[in-house]
Amino acid sequence: MSDKTTGYLKGHFLMAMPGLPDPNFAQTVTCMCEHNETGALGFIINRIHPLLTGRELFEDLKIDFDDSIDSIQIHLGGPVQPSGVFVLHGPPFHWHGCMNVTPWLGLSNTRDILEAVAMSKGPENFIILLGCAGWGPMQLDSEIKDNAWLSLAISEEILFKTDISMRWEQTMMQIGTLSDSAGQA
Repeated sequence: MSDKTTGYLKGHFLMAMPGLPDPNFAQTVTCMCEHNETGALGFIINRIHPLLTGRELFEDLKIDFDDSIDSIQIHLGGPVQPSGVFVLHGPPFHWHGCMNVTPWLGLSNTRDILEAVAMSKGPENFIILLGCAGWGPMQLDSEIKDNAWLSLAISEEILFKTDISMRWEQTMMQIGTLSDSAGQA
């Protein structure tokens, strides 16, 4: 979870400010899985791979799958490690190397969870991502000071239930609602 005394943003969404010039992050929502003095790691949750299907991914990985795999969309998680396969998911969290992000969200990138998802035996809620977003020491902190990003605590509703095309708008609307309720402009 975020450490409010240090300003670390693990367990938060980062929303690109309107007009952010970097095409990798324009109008994105990034789920922050780690943020500390050594850097930050997150995953863009509102971009779908335009060509790769779940079936093709599992065929490429030589993982057996059932027909439900046809409905799985593959997300573009970010420009770093573009061939890396990651899974943001709800419980259970017993997968090899699973990193807890919040009490209800984990991050895994091992074959056991991919095999389970491919056979409809994985977590009920999950997102498969290719690539990630990474920042070096103090890089993200500097970008936040330059007003490139807004942050909001991660929402299970937005992450797993909101239409992908509406995630940026929904998070921005929540920021506006929070600002209005706090009496800020």
